[in-house]
Amino acid sequence: MPRLPHPTAAQLRRDPLPLRGRTALVTGASRRGGIGYAVARRLVAYGASVYLHHHVPHDAAHPWGADRPEDVVAGVREARADPGARVLDGPGDLSDPAAPAELVRTAAEALGGRLDILVANHALSGDDGTLDTIDARMLDAHWAIDTRSVILLVQAFARLRAELPPRTPGGRVVMMTSGQDIAGGMPGEIAYGLQKGALASVTRSLATTLAEHAITVNTVNPGPVDTDYLSGEAYESIAAMFPAGRWGMPDDPARLIAWLATDEAEWITGQVINSEGGFRR
Repeated sequence: MPRLPHPTAAQLRRDPLPLRGRTALVTGASRRGGIGYAVARRLVAYGASVYLHHHVPHDAAHPWGADRPEDVVAGVREARADPGARVLDGPGDLSDPAAPAELVRTAAEALGGRLDILVANHALSGDDGTLDTIDARMLDAHWAIDTRSVILLVQAFARLRAELPPRTPGGRVVMMTSGQDIAGGMPGEIAYGLQKGALASVTRSLATTLAEHAITVNTVNPGPVDTDYLSGEAYESIAAMFPAGRWGMPDDPARLIAWLATDEAEWITGQVINSEGGFRR
C-alpha cells in the first residue's frame, strides 16, 4: 500500500467551520448549566446543525431544575456560526426501550435525513447508593438509562449510517463516563459507577465494530464539572483538588468532544479520554 503524502499547505490551514454541513444529535440537553448544552453550542459554533434531546421531568425533579426547552434552543442558536445551520429539539424518555431508535430516526428526519454525530450525554442522576443500600430497582434504573439506552442509540445510529455510501466520512460517536475506575472509584454511587464503567469497557468493541463504516467511537470522562449541583464548603474543597484551583466548566469537556467530531480526529477511536484538568483525588 502506498504511503499517504503529507498534507498540502492548504490542507494544513484550519477551517474555521470544520463541521459545516454535518448534523448531530446531543442527548441530555435539558438545561443551560449542563454539559450537553455546552457541547451543542460548540458544535454549532463549528458549523453543525444540531438536534437537542431533553427529558425535562428528570432535571425538574432535582434541586438544579430544568430550563424551558425554548430557552435552551435559543442559547444554542445564539452560538451558530453558519446562519444556515439548524437547531431543533425534542423530548424523549430513554428508559423506554423503544425510545433510542425513535429518537435517532426523529433527529435524522428533522435534520434532513442524515445524522453524522451522536453525543450520548444523558444520564440518570440520583437514586443510587452504597453497596449496602442499593437495590435491584436502582440497578435496573441506571442500567436502562445510563447503559442500555446508549447502546441502543449507537445501534440505531450505525444502522442509519449503513444506508449511506460505503465509508462516508464524518461518522462520530462520543459517549460519557465518570472516572469510576480511577483512584478511589465511586463507592457512594455503585449503580451509576457500574453502568458508566460498562460504557468505558465496551468502547473499543464498538469502535472495532463500526470501523468498517468509518465511524469513530470514543468515550470522554469529564471529571468533576460545575453543573450547578454543589455549593459552599464542599464546592471549595473540590476546587482545591484541581491544579488550576477551579472546577471544570461545561465548556472544558465540550471543546474536546467538538474536536473529536471533526475530521482532525478521524484517527482517534476506541479511546476512553480523561479530560479533568489534572484533578487530584
